[in-house]
Parts: sequence; structure tokens; C-alpha cells
Amino acid sequence: MGSHNESLRVLIVGAGFGGLTAAIECRKRNFNVTVFESNASRRQLGDIISFGSNSGRIFRTWPGVEDKLDPICHHGDGIDFRTYDDEFLCRQMWDKDAIWGKRFGGHRGEIHEVVWNHAIEQGVEIKLASKVEEYFETESEAGVVVNGERVIGDVVLAGDGVRSLARTIVLGFEDKPKSSGYAVYRSWMPTEDLKKDPLTAWLADPTKDLHFGWLGPDVHFLVATLQKGKALSWVLTHKDDADVEESWSAPGYVEEAVKAIANWAPICHAIIRATPEDRLVDWKLVFRDPLPTWISPKRRIALIGDAAHPFLPTSIQGASQSMEDGVTAAVCLELAGSKANVPEALRVFEKIRYSRVLAAQQTGVTNRDAWHKADFDYVRKNPESVKLPQQEWVFNFDARQHAYDVYEQTSEELKKDPDWKPNPIL
Repeated sequence: MGSHNESLRVLIVGAGFGGLTAAIECRKRNFNVTVFESNASRRQLGDIISFGSNSGRIFRTWPGVEDKLDPICHHGDGIDFRTYDDEFLCRQMWDKDAIWGKRFGGHRGEIHEVVWNHAIEQGVEIKLASKVEEYFETESEAGVVVNGERVIGDVVLAGDGVRSLARTIVLGFEDKPKSSGYAVYRSWMPTEDLKKDPLTAWLADPTKDLHFGWLGPDVHFLVATLQKGKALSWVLTHKDDADVEESWSAPGYVEEAVKAIANWAPICHAIIRATPEDRLVDWKLVFRDPLPTWISPKRRIALIGDAAHPFLPTSIQGASQSMEDGVTAAVCLELAGSKANVPEALRVFEKIRYSRVLAAQQTGVTNRDAWHKADFDYVRKNPESVKLPQQEWVFNFDARQHAYDVYEQTSEELKKDPDWKPNPIL
């Protein structure tokens, strides 16, 4: 490992949470960073997003960010689980947060704005309306073609999402998405209409944030309030075998969402019927088999975030693992020490991250199936069985420190085993 006597040119594709985290962390190390974002403006889209304590600790290392996030985030201390016919099952407390760190949850667009602004304050250059049409690399450089123009850097971090173009250069073929067999109706809305119905008025409580999960056969309905009772978000996960080739996100329809829980408790219907239809999205959950590698043949381009590993929402770790990718990539590029050592950095990055991400992805399936495949006679007798596992290896983890701790050892292992490849089987 050498020392930095030259400024690394880092090109990042996609200004999602993984891309912005990589950009912020690379700027902290004085790299020259450019982010290419295909959208023409920073979009305030989305609904609720959750960051576990493993990514919460990353937010807290960025000066001023925690103070900006606190007023817009959910501050409940647990979740109440109920059956689809509204029988109380149990309350799960987030008691480990005091030991493992702080979680953050709120509107995706509002949290994204805070992170975006912090990136710009750190000197990250974000180029909007910059659609990457092509990736390329040589032994000594990597780059992208953006709006017809070739841009060259030393390394490219591709956080271009679940339909990543970069995946093709990494794999050598186009990797098509598959339906996971599930979709979610999801919404973020003001609570004004909820206040008009006695069934739901109590949800708009200005004194505390509420969080509920109604569970039924192959369906679950999560509801959270925040911002002093002014906003409510809900997510309804249900079976859906629709083709994902054309669209993975489409407008949702209230009556269709109600049909998915036809025999459920009236309060669940009332929440959905109070939803403005322009605030409702029908989101098909795209699944991909674990990729055999995240790095390109000449090891100058790396996939990060959803481009490398799409997560099911039930993992509650998709955005957190993208942020861990961003931090780890920046540390690896720092410790590699020179432009010539970028291929080493990306190989170490992949080896550090791959097995952890694979295991975290699997929790999305196990968490979902614990609810969706449950025997509800058993659940009523054993209500604690629906609690989400709070796994220390997931949440009590410092990706930055871990990368510093294991970089050199991992680098040596790869030198001894130059043919090492990830194992995509858990």
C-alpha cells in the first residue's frame, strides 16, 4: 500500500444513498469526485425508508446531518403487531438501539435531501440530467459516456439501481430482473382525512409517533406516523406475479389495494380509503439471483447498492447496506494508496462485502416468510413468534472501522489466492 501523492478521480453513477455515501466518504479522503445523475432534478419522491443502527452510525459521523434528520424522522420506540382481524398479538420494542446505535426512518425524499445537501457541502460535484449510456475501462483508467461525451476517471462506482447498465459490463451479458412473486402498495400522506373518521382519527396523535403491523395469510400491512402526527406512511405487501419487464412501479388504485385485504379489519380499509390516489404507488418487487461478481474484468468498475444486490423491503436493510458499500469502497480506495492499486482496492472491497450482503439479503426472505407463511392458529397462541429478529451481526456493525481492520489481511489473502471468486450461495 502506497501513500496518496495524487488525487484519485472517482466517477460515481447514481445519486441514491449508496452513491452519495460513496461520494461523501471519497471527498473526506480528498479524492476528486463526480456524481452523474440521470434525473434532471433532485426528486422528492418516495415514502417511508428505514436505516438501521449500522447505517445510522454513518449519518452520525457527518457533521450536522443528525440534527437535520431528527425533526423529520420517526421517533417511536417499538411496533405493535396485530392480526388481520385486529387482535393484538405483541409489542416489539427497539430496545437494542440504546446499545447498538440509533436508527433513522422517515420520508425517503426528505432524508435524501439532507444527504444530498451534505454531499454538496463537502465539495461533491453532482451532474444532473446526465444519463450514462456506456461504461468502459482499460488497464489504467475507467470511464463513462454521458450524453454522448466520454468522461475518464481512475475508478467508476456504479450505483445505477436495480436496472443497472453497469451490470452488463461486469457480467458480460444482460441480467434480466425476475418477479419476486410479491408487490407492495405504498403511500405517504398527510393525516387530515384520517382525522375526519372516528376509526382512524386517533392515529394523528401529536404527542407520539405510532407504528403498527397487521399480519394476515400471505399479506402484511405496516403503518407508521411521524412528524407529530402530521404524516402517515403505509406499506401493504401482497402476492403478485405480474411481469416486471415493462414496469416495476406504477400508479396504485385504492380499490385494488382494498381488495388485497378484503376480509381484514375495518380500520385497515379505512386507512387505505383515506389515501389520496395520487399518493398511492404499486411497486413490483424485483428479484435477482446473487451476482457471481460485482467488479469488472479489468477491476476498474464496481457495482454498489441495488446495482449489485437488490433487497426485499422485509430485510429493512437495502439502503443501509448500500451505505455500507459506499463507506467500504472509499476506505479501500484510500488504503490501496495509488491509482495503480485501484484493482486491488476493488477486489478487497468485493471480498469484504460479499458474504455479509448475501446473508443480509437472505433476511428479507426469512422475515417475509415468517409473516406470510405463518399458521395463524399457532400465531395467536404464540404471538412472540411474529417479532422481527434483531440480529447483532446486522445492526451492531461499523462498516468503516471493519474495512480499516481487515483491509490488509484481505489484500494478503487475495495475493495468495489470485483466482478467488465470490460464492453466491449462502
